[in-house]
Amino acid sequence: MFGSSQSGANAYATVGTETGVAAASPHGLIVMLFDGAIVSLKSAIQLMNAGDIPGKGSAISRTILIIDGGLRASLNKTAGGEIAANLDSLYEYMSMQLLQANLKNRLELLHEVLSLLEDLRSSWNGIAPNSLPAARSVPKPPPIYDALAPRSTTFTSA
Repeated sequence: MFGSSQSGANAYATVGTETGVAAASPHGLIVMLFDGAIVSLKSAIQLMNAGDIPGKGSAISRTILIIDGGLRASLNKTAGGEIAANLDSLYEYMSMQLLQANLKNRLELLHEVLSLLEDLRSSWNGIAPNSLPAARSVPKPPPIYDALAPRSTTFTSA
């Protein structure tokens, strides 16, 4: 009558994800991409261990899509210079390793890419805008004493 509880849970998860994306900062969006790739890759590892070839292939394809269509596509190679170029090469390497892992059922390649993604996510979190030292912010100057400025006075009655 009302549909399955699984479809309700999926709809709830989709709304939660869409809300998170709409509210996220650019930095937060990259973290979400890393999280999605890591979850998808962990799923691929479990599916490969279980012998679920179609499921494994789907999870690996989803991970490649997140890496190429999300992380790699978000690189600004002009402004990012050498760092962006190196990340681009690393993302390409990860996608190729995932493709090989899928074709040859090589679990160790999935673990290698998972380790790289987790390291990159950790590094990215280390440069979060709210984790920068307070010393980089401009301190508020102390109030300037003005001898001619009106002062409040308190009178007491006798």
